[in-house]
Amino acid sequence: MGDDFVLQFEGISKQFPGVKALEDVSFDLRRGEVHMLVGENGAGKSTLIKILAGAHRHDAGRIVINGQPAEIQNPAQALARGVSVIYQEFNLVPFLSVAQNIFLGREPRHPKIPGLIDHARMNAESRALLESLGVDIDPRTMVHYLGVAQQQMVEVVKALSVNAQIVVMDEPTSALTTREIEQLFAAIRRLTARGVGVIYISHRLEEVFQIGDRVTVLRDGKWIASMNVRDATMDVIIQAMVGRTIDRLFHRDFMTDKGQVALAVRNLHRHGVLQDINMTVRCGEIVGLAGLVGAGRTELARVIFGADPYDAGEVTIFGRTLRGSPVECVAIGVGFLPEDRKREGLALILPLRENVVMASLRRLFPSGIIRRAKERGVVSDFVKSLDIATPSINRMTKFLSGGTQQKVVLAKWLCTQSRFLIFDEPTRGIDVGAKAEIHQLMNELVKQGAAILMISSELPEALNMSDRIYVMHKGRITKELSREEATQEAILRHAMGVTI
Repeated sequence: MGDDFVLQFEGISKQFPGVKALEDVSFDLRRGEVHMLVGENGAGKSTLIKILAGAHRHDAGRIVINGQPAEIQNPAQALARGVSVIYQEFNLVPFLSVAQNIFLGREPRHPKIPGLIDHARMNAESRALLESLGVDIDPRTMVHYLGVAQQQMVEVVKALSVNAQIVVMDEPTSALTTREIEQLFAAIRRLTARGVGVIYISHRLEEVFQIGDRVTVLRDGKWIASMNVRDATMDVIIQAMVGRTIDRLFHRDFMTDKGQVALAVRNLHRHGVLQDINMTVRCGEIVGLAGLVGAGRTELARVIFGADPYDAGEVTIFGRTLRGSPVECVAIGVGFLPEDRKREGLALILPLRENVVMASLRRLFPSGIIRRAKERGVVSDFVKSLDIATPSINRMTKFLSGGTQQKVVLAKWLCTQSRFLIFDEPTRGIDVGAKAEIHQLMNELVKQGAAILMISSELPEALNMSDRIYVMHKGRITKELSREEATQEAILRHAMGVTI
């Protein structure tokens, strides 16, 4: 790998109203390397990438590509400069096909009919790109029918379909299985072997050592450190990220005595989705729900919360049998933090304060009249207790970082005084510091008598935070593991349906 730079940021600064997102940040990328970019949510990583992609304009500093100053004022200019970006939040058009999304704006034209798109060629080339990554998706499928992991792989293929010199990946593995991650890493190695430079943003710090050549740490919009991965350690990176040491990432105090049964599911069946589900969750415990993508974990959570119907069986919460209504669930103390916080957990065009109280309006204001002073007090208390990073409770939620948005969703359900909480991928796409804070909060909730059902694709999180773990495969629970029995090997074996 040569030392010639394909990209250099020099003294980049960017300010938004009330927020200094970047201050004098310098960063460079060599040809054929994977340069990891890490930092807490709000550190400035995504802002730096959006400047490179032409989505934002920097206030100061300059960008140099292939030794030449580059003025990038819009995404088209970035693409013309050989920059391809895979954003953390999907950038797909749901009601177009996979192939149409991959070639959006670059559709091949029919050789004989001027102006007509050559759909056969587009589908064939898309199929070849998908197969090159080992992805089994029909390119004619509408994107909105795909799961989160499949959409992520489409984003990866879309970025790789452009003959880019610089590929940016922002949390590309956050919803992928182990096998899909291996396929992605293989694709990255093929890119770097061709001299492509890859900027890789990840909160999964183990990936720094799996795929990275160098690592740069940002904190509070400033450059903190850059180092070769071979010279780095996990502790050094974490301390640079958060400015302190984190003694316990997975904070749990396991209690011997459990409380009442919060959730009892008996012989639950939903045609084509769930089969013969039996499980319990008691107050004072965190019960993990593990399995591969597509195993039915999120579908089970939605049925329990009343968002989707079921055909047979019984769901009992705090001794009350329910037949499916989120309103009824909220009324008896159930909260649901969904996997897709942006689409299902938040109203992004509303301010933070309205998101926090929206599920608690009847409890807080039984007369139906919203008292702004009380609302401000309640929301400000949650902002302080959860350390929510925002310049104002009136900040539009869409402008908050991913980790901050997750805390807002959590504040919304804590405001309802929920006693049974369903966490679907509670730390997906958030940094190590915010993870530790959420784990500690989950620990405190169960110590105070709450019950938590936690879906997690991160096996260390499931193993370290759970009192018990149910493993799912193809819509069934294949095994219940005690804390003593649970290992990564045991979970993966039952998640793949292996019974011997």
